[in-house]
Amino acid sequence: MPLTLRTSARAIILDEDDRVLLCRFVFPHPAVPNGAQAVWAAPGGGIEPGEDGLSALRRELREETGLVTAIDPPHVWHQVVVAADHAPGFDGVVNDYFLIRATHFEPHGEFTDDQLAADEHLAGFRWWRLSELTNYTGPDLFSPRDLATPLTDLLTSGIPSAPVTLGS
Repeated sequence: MPLTLRTSARAIILDEDDRVLLCRFVFPHPAVPNGAQAVWAAPGGGIEPGEDGLSALRRELREETGLVTAIDPPHVWHQVVVAADHAPGFDGVVNDYFLIRATHFEPHGEFTDDQLAADEHLAGFRWWRLSELTNYTGPDLFSPRDLATPLTDLLTSGIPSAPVTLGS
């Protein structure tokens, strides 16, 4: 029997100082495993029926962060997580990550903070330096768990010729 995977488009948004913008998701968001307080992940989300990945990415960014982009950003990472408890009603997720360079901004999307909290289980945003990710010892997790590793590669080696496959 074939797996049913939820497909998502996510943005690795880097500012002029190479800080990455991440969203803090709290339980019961599917990315937050039982026992964890929260997961920091790239903004973005599910691709709706009839929608392509870049259209979904633009919609999600506008809704969550207020960032509007007309460019077709490079596809830098591809992730498949097969776990029945990861996304309700699915056998797992497929995340495709696109690189967007932007001038530093304060995220404020079309959705209010209350809507983001209620509908998306999104508790806030933060710009992170690579060193902060690498040295983080707090209780929250990152998605992917080893986010600092592919981000280091992206910052040092540049845009890959084909999307890099990530672990969970």
